[in-house]
Amino acid sequence: MTNKAQIEIRTSPHAHSGADVVQIMRTVALTLLPLAGWGVWRYGLSAALLLLTTLLGCLLAERLFNRLRGQPSSLGDWSAVITGLLLGLSLPPGFPLWMGLVAAFAAIGLGKALFGGLGMNPFNPALVGRAFVQAAFPAAITTWTPALFDGRFTNPVPSTLAWPFLRPADISPWLHERAVDGFTGATPLALMKYEGQSIPLTDLLMGGGAGSIGEAALLILVCGLFLAFKRMLDWRIPLSIMASTALFAWLAQLFDPSAPGPLIMLCSGGLMLGAWFMATDMVGSPMTSLGVLIYGVLIGFVTEMIRLFGGLGEGVMYAILLGNAAAPLIDQWTQPRVFGAAKAKARKSA
Repeated sequence: MTNKAQIEIRTSPHAHSGADVVQIMRTVALTLLPLAGWGVWRYGLSAALLLLTTLLGCLLAERLFNRLRGQPSSLGDWSAVITGLLLGLSLPPGFPLWMGLVAAFAAIGLGKALFGGLGMNPFNPALVGRAFVQAAFPAAITTWTPALFDGRFTNPVPSTLAWPFLRPADISPWLHERAVDGFTGATPLALMKYEGQSIPLTDLLMGGGAGSIGEAALLILVCGLFLAFKRMLDWRIPLSIMASTALFAWLAQLFDPSAPGPLIMLCSGGLMLGAWFMATDMVGSPMTSLGVLIYGVLIGFVTEMIRLFGGLGEGVMYAILLGNAAAPLIDQWTQPRVFGAAKAKARKSA
């Protein structure tokens, strides 16, 4: 008997980096920890409790939906950890914990389990959860607290511990007790858009003003570049988002000098977090080289339009969700031509 060589035939890609899904997810989750730590340092106990709530909520929801669908636990792939951290980082530090738990279940249930689980979700799950609570609790999600206030590690913001299904307490007396009467409760983007106030660039880079827990542009950039260096995200997506946002902001400022400039647009709000950690979701972003650039420009353009002309001060969340929805169509339009396909099609039609 002769031993025949075994040949295994597979479709592309044939080259493999060696990193599997678990390794990539774990690295991304660990890369988010410095950002979470910086947010806790700035906003204190409320931020820590909210991050813990969204993280545990996502893990609990993941396990629950696994059981309901009769599937083995997928907690080991770290995807729920990333969703929980990103969701918490995208919320205001004083957001009520029970609403954070609702956001976590919406993120996993509507953003992932509904579509079949990891790898089949067309939208970023963390953004789905945030969009849900943006619609359900518009007042709570636009209530901001100052950073670095005294007693932030011993006394949480009163709205943090609001009872489920009850309106959060008014935080004005709490702010008055801490002698922060001048605090308007507006984010840097809102101050610039509605009150014409300019914010120092250093505050935007380090997240010094009111905003979501994860708004620290410089730290996000460093963490994102680390992941790009490790080849665990497609650097062309954040680059095209940032470049297009800066370009459209520059053009807008040409027509209206009072409009925020490119640096302000890049470093404020959730643009950096969205560009580096949400828009780069491997499932919801295009796969072709031209497609990722179109995807990034689309997100940058929509973000700029919402920020300039929309009713909201922020627009990154909706821009990325729209980009996720358009990703399959972008992939279809930008498929590279298969070698020899044109001639075969011409012969067939002849």
